[in-house]
Formats: sequence, structure tokens, C-alpha cells
Amino acid sequence: MTTVSENMEAQDEKAQTSRPLDPKCLTSTTSAPQLLKSELPTEELMGKGQKFDTLPSYIWSDEDNDETTSNDEPKDEAPPDRPSWANKIEYLLAQVGFSVGLSTIWRFPYLCFHNGGGTFLIVYIFMLFLVGVPLLFLEMAAGQRMRQGSIGVWKVISPWIGGVGYTSFMVCCIVGLYYSVLMAWSLFYLVQSFQSPLPWAFCPLLRNSSTFDPECARTTSTTYFWYRHVLKATDEIEIGGLPVEHLSVSLFVTWLIICISIIKGPKSSGKMLYVSVLLPYFILFCLLIRSLMLEGAKFGLNSLLAAQVPALYSVEVWRRTGNQIFLSMGHGFGSFTAISSYIPRSNNCVLDAFVVALLNLTASLTAMVFVFAIMGHLATKNNDKCYLKNVETVMNLIVTGVLPPEARPPDSLYYDPSSIYSEWFKNLPEQVKSMILPHLSNCNLSEQLKEVMEGPGVAFVAFTDIISLFSGSNFWAIIIFVLLANLGLSTMIGIMQGIITPLQDIFTSLRKHTKLLTVGICVPMFLGSLFFVRPSGSYYMNLLDDYWASLPLFFIVMLENVAMAWIYGARRFLADLIIMLGRPISPIFRWLWSFLSPFVLIVLFINTLIHLSLKSITYLAWDSSISNEVIRTYPSWAKVLLVIFIVIAILPVPAYFLYTLVDVAFPVSMIHSKGTIIFKPEAKKNSLNPRSRLQVRQNQKKANKMDKQPRKNLPAM
Repeated sequence: MTTVSENMEAQDEKAQTSRPLDPKCLTSTTSAPQLLKSELPTEELMGKGQKFDTLPSYIWSDEDNDETTSNDEPKDEAPPDRPSWANKIEYLLAQVGFSVGLSTIWRFPYLCFHNGGGTFLIVYIFMLFLVGVPLLFLEMAAGQRMRQGSIGVWKVISPWIGGVGYTSFMVCCIVGLYYSVLMAWSLFYLVQSFQSPLPWAFCPLLRNSSTFDPECARTTSTTYFWYRHVLKATDEIEIGGLPVEHLSVSLFVTWLIICISIIKGPKSSGKMLYVSVLLPYFILFCLLIRSLMLEGAKFGLNSLLAAQVPALYSVEVWRRTGNQIFLSMGHGFGSFTAISSYIPRSNNCVLDAFVVALLNLTASLTAMVFVFAIMGHLATKNNDKCYLKNVETVMNLIVTGVLPPEARPPDSLYYDPSSIYSEWFKNLPEQVKSMILPHLSNCNLSEQLKEVMEGPGVAFVAFTDIISLFSGSNFWAIIIFVLLANLGLSTMIGIMQGIITPLQDIFTSLRKHTKLLTVGICVPMFLGSLFFVRPSGSYYMNLLDDYWASLPLFFIVMLENVAMAWIYGARRFLADLIIMLGRPISPIFRWLWSFLSPFVLIVLFINTLIHLSLKSITYLAWDSSISNEVIRTYPSWAKVLLVIFIVIAILPVPAYFLYTLVDVAFPVSMIHSKGTIIFKPEAKKNSLNPRSRLQVRQNQKKANKMDKQPRKNLPAM
């Protein structure tokens, strides 16, 4: 005779066998019909024929359903073999290091000067926080949530545009080829900075002669050193040649440093970032203090603060501002997504996006004040040289009897030309003035400033000019080129993360061979970079950096934004992030993702396309016959090459779209060793609709609720 307790145990056992099974409790030996489709492992669901819809079930949340996932679901789950950043500081350093690059030091001040001064700054800050930060947050959150690189993330979000990840991968590869050359230039100048006197401070003498090289005598020693000694530049892009030997060595050292920095993944690159990111900020601060002490710094800063109101209504100014935000911040490369994939899911990526944007803005503003101060100093020095040249002309005219002796300038003018020259010329008789004017050059401080701010491609010439004017020039040369080399290194680490991480996500076996993969990527990248250290290589770099890079990046970010906001759903994505982070997120992001950002991106993309189509593309070349820089138009074959590079970068998007379309049109049955699961969508148009998974999830929740209700019809004891 059974006891009451034994009876109750038997009844409980019977009740448990009759209730719905929780899929999480199923073992690997459970037969296929018992498994819920939404809870199967991603790899089993995809098989070989399906390449989409790989999100775990709990990320799919209905925008109209207020229920959240259970607390027992792990937030920070990740593949056991996936590396991670040692701490939050290294993660932020990686994001900031990639974001703050060489363009921050020179391109930002240059664009500010030529696009309205203070007005450009207002437009930049406005666009940064309304467009740049939301899109930065989107890329960070996507990588952090999916724990994958750019290729895997966008396949999951929407298979129809899964090719956008491959496009980001292609952009990283192409940009990495020529961006490494910028770092190689910095390293070469750094090595040369240990010579005393600095090799660019004086013109070289002719062999077996005491006279200066005439090509250098017709220009400045710094410009001559840049074009003829560093680049060994040709006069035109059509003229080829083998890679320059000393730049090839510098490029090899560059890629060796990059390889060592990332060879162990985040563990090695994280330690390197403490130097490559923090040191530039310290150096920038030191340079800022030193530049504010220079003569003429006040004039440079006044030029910066002089806002030009008409620039607010210029479409060109807004286009260039948008270009700078995306090129400087690094949207579209997939590097933010890759870097974020190594951080736990519970990390507050909203705060991270604002921190990275603010530090990028701080670096840009600091560099801008520094550059404008030293450019003002350089313009003042050049203007004084112009005054002294005019004085020399007047003295020669007096000696030859063309001018009367009373036109002689005072001797004190040689000690303070900027203040005494104007007073002397003002006090001359009108008759003498009319005789002198045809022989004098127009010395204008504003014009001198425009000359030293010629273009973003002459950064090295401008910096070497400035260093030559400093006392202790060797020390400051070393400081400045350490700054530039470190900025280049931190950006290259981010670019390489955008290449390595997607490859490891596609081919998971490569995670076990990180060192071999890193070397296998760095070697061909080094060989490809040799093309840009040829005598005409800098002209190809200008072609890609000035005219190619912006169009694919706008295209990538535009598709990412549309996929997340309108295909996956901005409200759904925001709900997923609230669950993931465990804290509320402002709904303004949903409005920005859905309306403002797509509008701005489409306008910028179309405007950039029109700009490339209608305007001639030019480059700044060296003309050895006159020892000066001249603007040349790219030949027709260079324009064809530009189009080919644009097509190569964008082609993965339509190619993967067609690939997905074929997969949908011809569904494949997938057979597994432990059961057969057949995927046959009821209608082809609904085959990619995530609602089917949502319905499964809702049915599961209803079953769990029924299970929790008290059982009223239990058999009598």
C-alpha cells in the first residue's frame, strides 16, 4: 500500500510529463519534432543552404509586445574561443585611437579655414551630435550585440544587404594600403629628425661646388626636401618608376610595427594603445602651449574665430563638413563594429559613443588651435620677409638713382619690420610713393596665411617649415613626428581589426591561428602598399583619398542605417538594446535613425556623386622646371581607374543581394545526423520575415504561462 507522499510524487511526475517542454532543457539527443525552430543553434538552422537569419531567438522582440526576455538568459554569452579586451580602458582606447587619425591634425584645420572659419565649426558640431553620434552608437551596438565583425552583423540584420559587410571589408583593405604610407612618411621624417642640422632646414650644395642646388634655390628648402628627397616625385602621374628605396624600408618597418601590435589580437594591441593613443594627447597639449607663445599666434586665432555667415547657406560647406565627420570619425569601415564585438554585451555603448565623439572633437579642436597659431606665426614670418625684400629693392633703387635719398627706410626697420614698415611707407611723400609702388611686392598678412594653408596634402611641408623656426628644432621635430606616427599606428590598428575580425568570424578555425592570420594579411598588404611609394605614388594616394573614399563610405553607412531603421526596425532594435543593457535609452535615437540620418546621408551621397561627375578632378604636382607646385588635371585613364575602384568597393552589395535572391527562390532541405528539419516557407515573399520566429517565441511564452497556472483537475488522492 502506497503512502500519501508516494502518491503525490507519482502525480507530480505525471503532471510534469504532460506539460510543455522547455526548449532550453532539451538535450542534444532530443528528436527533431520536439525542438522549437527558434531555439535551435544558429549553425544548425543555417546549414549550407541558408545564409541568413542567424540571430538567437531572444534578440527578436516584437515592437508591439511589452514583454521582455527572462532574466536567466545570459547577456554576456560569447564563443569560448573569442578573445576580449582586458578592460574597459583598452576598449575605449581602441575606439578613440581608430577615430582620431592624421586627418584630425591637418584636414580639420584646413577645412575650417577654407569653409567659413567659426561657421564651419558650428556646422561640424551640429552634424556630429545629430548624425555622427547616433550612427556611431548604431555601429558599436550592433557589434556588441552580435559579437561579430561587419560581415556577420549585417548578414544577420538583413540578408538582402548582407554584402555591405563585404564592402566595409574591401574599404578597409584599400584604405589600409595607402594609409600605411602616411605612417611610413612620419617614420622617415622621425629618423631624419635626429640629424643636426635638420636636413630640410637648408638647401643642399651641388657636388664639388659651393653653390646651392638651383632647383632648391627657386623654392623653399622644406618643399624641395619633401618632393625631391622624400618622395623623389615625378612631374606627372603618367611617369612611373620603381618604389623609392628609403620609403620602402620605412614602409617595411611600418608594417612590422603594425603586425607586432596586433599579432595576439586584443591582448597585444590593447597594451600598445596605451602608448599610441595617450601619448598623442599629451604631445598635442605640449604643442598647444608652445604654439600660443609664438609671435603671430594671435593673428592666426583671430582668423579662426572670424565666422562667415554666408557659409551656413552653402551646400558645398555642408558636404565638406559631412565628409570630414565620416572620414575623421571612421564610420563605415566596420572597425567600430569589430572592436565592439570583443566587449561584453552589458557594456554601456551609448556612453561610449558620446565619449569617443567628444574625445575626437577635443583632439580636433586642440589640433585646430595649434595649427592656426603656428600658421599665424609662419604667415607673420613670411610677411616680414616680404617687407625686408621690399626694403632691399628700395635700397637698390636709391643706389641706382631711380629714387631720391629721402626714400631710404630707417635702420630700425630691420629689427621690427611688421610694425615699422607700415609707418615708414605711410609717411613717404605721395610723389615718392607713386615712384616706389610699381617696384614693390604686395605684403598682406591674410594672403600669406592663405599661402601656408594651401592644402591638406602639404602637412609635412608645413610642419617642417614650422619646426625650422623653433629653438631646439631637433627636439620639436622628434616630438611632432612621434605624434604623427602614433596617430597613424592607432588608426591602422583599427583598420586591421576591420579586416581580421570578419575573417575570423567567417572562418572560425582561424581564431586558433591568430598569429599566422595576422602575418598572412600584413605581408600582402605591405607588398600592395609598395605601389604608393613609387615616385608617382603620392598622386595615386590623392586620387583615392580625395575622390574615392567618401563615396563608398556614404554608401555603406546609408545602407547600414536603412537596414537597421527600416528593415530590422528602429523600435525593435532600441527595445533589444534596452534589454541587453538593462537601462533605458532615449527614444530620440529612433527618430534620428529613422528620419534625420537617412535624409542627411542620401543628400551627401547624391551631392558627392554629382561633384565627382560634373567637376574635373585635379592633383597638386611638382614641376621641376620652375621648382614649384602646380595643379594638374588627372588623365582620363585615372578617372576610369577611380570608377573601377568605386565599383569594386560597392559590387559586393548587389552581388550578395542576387545570391540571397537565389537562395530564397530555391529553398534547400537540410538534413542533420540527429534529425531532419525541412525549411519550406509558405510563401516566398515571407521567407525572410522575422515574424515567423516571433510567433514561435510568443507561442512558447503562452505555453510557459499555462504551465504556471494551478492545476484544478488533479486526481483525488
